[in-house]
Formats: sequence, C-alpha cells, structure tokens
Amino acid sequence: MRKRQVIFAIVILLIGVVIGMLTSAHLRLNRLKPVRMYFSEERFREGFYKLIQPDEEQKARIDLILDKYAKINSETQSRFRKELDSNVRAMRKELDSNLTKEQLDRLKEMDERRQEMMKEGRMRRESERPGYRGDRSHQGRQGPPPPPPPPPPRGHDSADYSIENNR
Repeated sequence: MRKRQVIFAIVILLIGVVIGMLTSAHLRLNRLKPVRMYFSEERFREGFYKLIQPDEEQKARIDLILDKYAKINSETQSRFRKELDSNVRAMRKELDSNLTKEQLDRLKEMDERRQEMMKEGRMRRESERPGYRGDRSHQGRQGPPPPPPPPPPRGHDSADYSIENNR
C-alpha cells in the first residue's frame, strides 16, 4: 500500500514538472515575440504596418522614412558589432596571459560550443523564413539586398579563438 502511494506521488510530481516546463516555455515565447519582431528591418516594417494600417499614400511616404533609418540603424549596428568584437579580443588577450592551459582549453571549448549554437540558430531562423531576407517584393516594391558581412579582422593571435565569427 505504501509503495503505491509513493509511486503515485512521484507520477504526480513528474506531471507537475512537465506542465511547469511547458507553461514556462510558452510564457517565455510570448514575452520574447515582440522583441524578435524588431530584430530585422523586414520584420519591423511588417509589424509596424500591421500596427498602424496605413493607406497606400501613407505607405509610400513612410517607406522612404523607414528606408532612411534602416540604413542608419544598420550602419550603427555594424559599427557596434565591430567595436564589441574588438573589445572582446582585447579582453581575451589580457585574460589569456593570466590563465592556465586547462582554463584556456575550457574557454576555447566554450567558444566553440557557443559558435555552433549561433550557427544552428542562424540556420533555423533562415529555414523558418525562406527567401525572406532582403526580399520585399511581397510589399509591392524591391528593397536593397542585405549588406555583405564585414571581413574578419587581420593580425590577431591564436588567443582570439575565432571570436570574430560570432555573427
């Protein structure tokens, strides 16, 4: 009798854990959806139009404004990423001289795992919206193609562990 009660309690606990995990994932997904909406210029534009519902005349004027600021914001983001990469490389150069070989190996392994996760995330995002990047023909006009990725920095030493490939 006692054994049956323990098994019943464990099953109820497991059901509770599963329901809690599903609820948590659902809440996180819904909270992050508005943030994801504005990561790309295309998604921002789509969400913006859905929100304000402009007529065709307004849309033409708004497109010019959004194009202007999309370019400015893209350049700002590119400069930020380059500066951040430079700062991370400089920090690693200073840190690496104070770490043991084992610590350096663990950092290198962590960097490789992070790069793999980022690569998988990019591939997943691209497969979720095939042909969407840079293609605004669904809005009745053609947009400029996305800018090419910046070239990797030159003259870094082996302590950098390919941090610049995180894009």
